[in-house]
Amino acid sequence: MVEMSELMALVVELGVSDLHIEVGVPPCVRLHGDLQPLDTDILQPDDTERLVRSITSDAQFQQIQECGSVDFGFGFGDLARFRVSAFKQRGFYGTVLRQIPNTLLTMEQIGLPLSVKDMLYRPRGLVLVTGPTGSGKSTTLASMINIINEERACHIITVEDPIEFYHPHKRSVVIQREIGSDVPTFAEALRRALRQDPDVILVGEMRDLETMEAAVTAAETGHLVFGTLHTTGAARTVDRIVDAFPTNQQGQIRTQLASSLIGVISQVLLPRSDKPGRVAAFEIMVSTPSIQALIRDNKTFRISSELQTGAKYGMSTLDAHLLQHYLAEKISYTELITKAQDPDSIAEKLKAMK
Repeated sequence: MVEMSELMALVVELGVSDLHIEVGVPPCVRLHGDLQPLDTDILQPDDTERLVRSITSDAQFQQIQECGSVDFGFGFGDLARFRVSAFKQRGFYGTVLRQIPNTLLTMEQIGLPLSVKDMLYRPRGLVLVTGPTGSGKSTTLASMINIINEERACHIITVEDPIEFYHPHKRSVVIQREIGSDVPTFAEALRRALRQDPDVILVGEMRDLETMEAAVTAAETGHLVFGTLHTTGAARTVDRIVDAFPTNQQGQIRTQLASSLIGVISQVLLPRSDKPGRVAAFEIMVSTPSIQALIRDNKTFRISSELQTGAKYGMSTLDAHLLQHYLAEKISYTELITKAQDPDSIAEKLKAMK
């Protein structure tokens, strides 16, 4: 009979990102982006319920029964932290555990350019880290907050669902609030945060209109705000925020974004072809007067050409970074083409190089 503690120890040992517990299959792990079953028995309904109960409190298990799912984070001794999503499907219990490493990566290890570090010293404004689920947004944000914590004397407030990386007080004082246990919603947490003398605010997820509005307002009123969105590319990120607002408010939010947005870091994680592991590719947009004008005038479709010519500001397109990885033989041709935003243009560039 498999125990959750044994599975979590194995997850830490193998360095996998996720553990899946579902009825009808053995426990599965995601290693370097691929889902693989473990060499154990197929899980029965009693097994998955027992495993879910072993990591949930009575209140959390009751929430699964009442609402269908619950999200939370917890520590596995000193070895790692896990972000957990436990749920019911077809009447059975299941869960997915995402491993959160105990050690924070440096920006160099992540592969972020120096232009991003400059954003961390701005007195106010909005920095967005975007990308699909599992693209490493939380890791990037945690490393940014850690740099501010080590190098600036600030009051940092993070609002997360759930808390993933713990930040001890260093040069800064750090308050970490968890949705559900410390505060009911992101929007409520942001409203309260403005009364708590913050210098830096991290919004774990800008998932609704109210939260977006509160984040933009906080950035405008003299705070450095970090947030995440599930978008790919700088232009789409701006459009996603603007489109969340009613039509009669979109002109106003474009003006607010133009003045408050510092930059957008859009990222994807790809399996490496040269060795085991994954590598991140980034699109970096740094707000310049010309980009501010494009946002204000609703011409976001022209942002991509600004990124291509903005290397001196530290900007780059996702496709350019993907191509760089491919030419360095870090990723396969398939990954290059499937993750590129303009695969035809990439293919033409490669032909021209031959």
